[in-house]
Amino acid sequence: MNQSILFPDVQSWDETTQQIRFPAQRQGALIECVLAVTVLEQLSGQQITSEETAVSIFSQYRFDCEELAEQLIEDEAYNALGQIELVVCN
Repeated sequence: MNQSILFPDVQSWDETTQQIRFPAQRQGALIECVLAVTVLEQLSGQQITSEETAVSIFSQYRFDCEELAEQLIEDEAYNALGQIELVVCN
């Protein structure tokens, strides 16, 4: 893992957008990373039906999500809102 990008052990569930949100820090800047429940389902191969399930599965796949986010941050692949939006590559 690149030590210039840090991932605090924090996450939250956004009910409106059905996303897990988690922060990253790079050179003192806070970067919001977002992961849609549909992407988490693809990554895990499990169906997600509740906030508790989403957070639990995210915890199981956190390292993989951080790896994906790290690569997107290094590539400066920010969305229009300045977030890193994780997607699953086929």
